[in-house]
Amino acid sequence: MKSSATSSPSWCWACRSETLSQTAADLRTASILNGHPLPILLKMATPNALAFLVQASVSMTEVWYVGQLGTTSLAAMAFIFPGLMLMQMLSGGAVGGAVASSIARAMGSGQIQRAQELIWHAIFIAVCAGLFFAASFALLGEQLLLAIGAREAVLEEALAYGYVMFGGCISIWLMSLLSGVFRGLGEMRFPALLMAGGGLVQVILSGTLVLGWFGMPQLGILGAALSVITVATFNTCIAVSKLRSTTLSIQLTRSAATLKPELFGDIFKVGALASLSPVLTILSIMIVNGVISRFGVAVVAGYGIGSRLEFLLIPMVFGFGAAMNTMVGMNVGAGNVQRAEHIAFVGGSAAAALTGIIGITLAVFPEVWVNVFSDDPATVAAGAQYLQYSGWAFAFQGLGLSLYFASQGAGTVVWPVIANFIRFGVGAGGAALAVLVFDAAVEWVFIYLALGMALYGIVTAGSIKLGAWRRS
Repeated sequence: MKSSATSSPSWCWACRSETLSQTAADLRTASILNGHPLPILLKMATPNALAFLVQASVSMTEVWYVGQLGTTSLAAMAFIFPGLMLMQMLSGGAVGGAVASSIARAMGSGQIQRAQELIWHAIFIAVCAGLFFAASFALLGEQLLLAIGAREAVLEEALAYGYVMFGGCISIWLMSLLSGVFRGLGEMRFPALLMAGGGLVQVILSGTLVLGWFGMPQLGILGAALSVITVATFNTCIAVSKLRSTTLSIQLTRSAATLKPELFGDIFKVGALASLSPVLTILSIMIVNGVISRFGVAVVAGYGIGSRLEFLLIPMVFGFGAAMNTMVGMNVGAGNVQRAEHIAFVGGSAAAALTGIIGITLAVFPEVWVNVFSDDPATVAAGAQYLQYSGWAFAFQGLGLSLYFASQGAGTVVWPVIANFIRFGVGAGGAALAVLVFDAAVEWVFIYLALGMALYGIVTAGSIKLGAWRRS
């Protein structure tokens, strides 16, 4: 009797905790389906935006560490950066967003078993994608690096860095796609805390491995890759543990470990098409850098400083976009497309306002940003010129990007991808045509880039307004 009496309270507390967690998850879903969009959106967006800003700061700190090793190591990292950026955009944005969309639509329609099965599909996709990137670099990495100009010591360091980074990238894919699972549930705080906490650990670990802090051996650029993979692996273990607990509305269970073509199709009908956007982004960077290199190193550096602001705004927009993905997905799953459209335009307007205020402010006062990075007059002038011509269009960039994520939630990204092709054609294509064919001045490059941003936002928003989601 004594044993039963002592064990009963602990059992009751466990049941009560599980019931409270389930109730909280149900209330969160109900508020997404019925509550006022803006307060919910801001509450869900803030953790992601802050976490991605922390992550961006960590990346800049890591570059500073590698900079202490010398120009060779910095150049080696720069040669690997486009491939790493592509992988991160695919895992975190395109495929990760597609996973969040599938989970959210399943939850919105009340299909709990389907949502639990989708977790296993996300894990399978992550493992396969990680193996694909690892094998691709092992087979083609050296030839690609040689093709883009890596030589001698730079090539050697780039290969070493790439073998470690891509060799262990399954953990990066797993963490990105599992974060998509949490976001699809409307659970924004946990992946945000995991990302921010992992970022802080990475700052210390990377400094220790790269520079040899605390008496550790100095591994150089290899230490930077090892720190990324180690933190991603640790965070993946925590995420899996969380998904196996009973504190969420769905769990990672063995009974749901069945792979179905229909569920892969549900993820890839969004993820496959959405993957074109990161590819276009990388191609645009390469083309524009090649075009403006005709105007000298100072212009290239100035453009790099100005455009860096655009990429630092992406984490802020992603905060809104991730929340919009989930909210739109749940409402579309519940059959309320009209409310989903309303949420998209509320969130898109907020993202446009944020990026627009920053863009216009720096178009008027560009030296506030440019002077932080350089005191060379020619470089400062080029960076200021880019912001003066392009800053006004940042609002459209914020609008288009946030609605791209919202469209993932709706289960159709055809028009956002079309809009991105238009942006690519007008921006990168127009800039190349103006300079290489008509011998135009560099400001025409910046004008075409701004026009491409504007069309990206306008076409994406217009397609939703005219019923692209309802037809889908």
